[in-house]
Formats: sequence, C-alpha cells, structure tokens
Amino acid sequence: MFAVYAAGMDAADPLSWLRVGEIEQPPTPEDWVDVHVRAASLNHHDLFSLTGQALAADRVPMILGTDAAGVTADGREVVVYAVVGDAAAGSGDETLDPRRSLLSELYPGTFADVVRVPARNLIDKPAGLSFEQAACLPTAWLTAYKMIVKKSATAAGDTILVQGAGGGVSTALIVLGRALGRRVWVTTRDEEKRAWALSIGADQAFESGARLPERVDAVMETVGQATWGHSLKALRPGGVVVISGATSGANPPADLNRVFFLQLSIVGSTMGTQAELAELLSFMAEHDVRPVIDRVLPMADAAEAFALMHAGDVHGKLVLTR
Repeated sequence: MFAVYAAGMDAADPLSWLRVGEIEQPPTPEDWVDVHVRAASLNHHDLFSLTGQALAADRVPMILGTDAAGVTADGREVVVYAVVGDAAAGSGDETLDPRRSLLSELYPGTFADVVRVPARNLIDKPAGLSFEQAACLPTAWLTAYKMIVKKSATAAGDTILVQGAGGGVSTALIVLGRALGRRVWVTTRDEEKRAWALSIGADQAFESGARLPERVDAVMETVGQATWGHSLKALRPGGVVVISGATSGANPPADLNRVFFLQLSIVGSTMGTQAELAELLSFMAEHDVRPVIDRVLPMADAAEAFALMHAGDVHGKLVLTR
C-alpha cells in the first residue's frame, strides 16, 4: 500500500526519517471500516511524530496523518474523526478517555491509499465542502472551534485575542472567530503575518507583547511561555485563557497573584468530540465558511509539504491528495 510514514525519529533532523512509498499495512482491528483517502492534511503532530514527541520508538514504522476525507466501500463520502477513544470512558467525551489516542500514534494514520477506523469515527461529508476542505478540519479546526464555542465563555460581540498568527490553529481561530461573531485581535512579531491575519478576518493585529487598546474577554493561547505573561495582562477581570498548546515552552512564570486577584480562569482544551466535529462541519457548510488552504499537493510529494511545515513557510493548511 502506498503511504507516507515515519521509519524512525530524530529530534535534530526529523525529516531524515520521512518515507514516501510502499509499506505493508500494520494490523488493525478487523471490525474497523476502510476509507479510501481522497484528501488528507498536515498538522504539527506529524512533525512531532518524526521528532519522537508524538510517537513511541517501538511503533515505527508508522503511517502518519490524523486528518482525512474519503469514500467508504459502499460509496459514502465521509470525514474521519481523528480521536480513537471511548466516549463512555470520558463521561461522554472521547478526549477525556485516559486511553485515547490520535490516529498515527497507536494505529496507522491517514497518509495512505486507505485508512481503517472505527465506524463511529466517520461523519458524513457535507456536499458543500470539497474533500480537500473537509480534510483540513478534524484536528486544527476542531481544536479552534472547541476553544471558542465550548471553552472561552464568550458570545457574539466579545473580544478574543489570538496569540500568534500563521499556524493551523491560530488561522482557524481567526476565521472561525470572525464567523462566530467575535471581535478578533491577533498578535505576532511578523509584520507580513499581521497583514495576512487582517486579510483573513482579524479585526486588529498587534506586535507581540504590545499594549492593547483595552482588555479582552478571552485569550486563545497556543504559544505558551513566550506569550503567557502578555496573555494574563491582556485579560479583563474575570477573563479566560484557553490554552491548547505551548510551542515556545510549557513552564512560564504562573503569576498567581494576578490570577487570583483578577479572578482569571485558565482552561485547557484538546481537540474536540465527534459530536463537536459534526457541529463544525455543519456550521461551515451552512455559513459558507471555508478553511484557509496554503496549497494542495499530491501525496507523492509529501516530502515537499513536510519541508514547508518544518521551515514554517506556511499560511493555512497543507493538503495532500490521492
């Protein structure tokens, strides 16, 4: 079977272990469903697998990829939910199952001719979304949707601050925030990225760490240590930081005096449920919201896409097609 896979891992040179070609499909449960992949999208999780952060050494070779849209054997057009978990074990939330995993961690991922998943992980693809568009949504866009709608305690008209611009989750936060009626502010050190953020829906864009015109209702935090102090200072009393990543470091000064005195809430958020992905798909189809796609490449050119992501030279999602 043709696939894009990790043959090993190296934190210093992760791309050296990326392979594109034929591989014997590792065994997966017999009662799972085959999906013939039409499109799949990259996430930083795929790079983290090659560095050894998101994949155990005894699991290689491993087919990479968490996101896909495709067709089942009976012709059903579907989007693949990336979390393999038991909702009952998480009190109704698959992401709270202590044994949950993402595709490409314990089970083969989506960068292949065929991906096999539990039947419950399949959601009908809305007719209004292409395979390429739908394949962008199960990880980064679902994460952003949950951060705003389920975790931020904000409503239409409230102001959210997105720390960082250009990454998959931050891009989704900007587009979805605007579509959901929030006022969206963005920070980034890069002047070109500030202009780009404005072009895709941000109301205002500021240099990282800049003093803001007023305090915000919620901060969407994926950067971590480099922006944490600014995130807390940017919040109004009673505001919320929703954090789904810490790419610059996971242990910033906590500033607990500010947290308790201003009664701030710090809320963790990871992915979303299968039901929330269905909500997101319906919302995007009904409101004519589309993911931002940097480029679409054939899966045979996956090495080019990985190199672009590794270099950070990306504005929106990178999509691979079969």
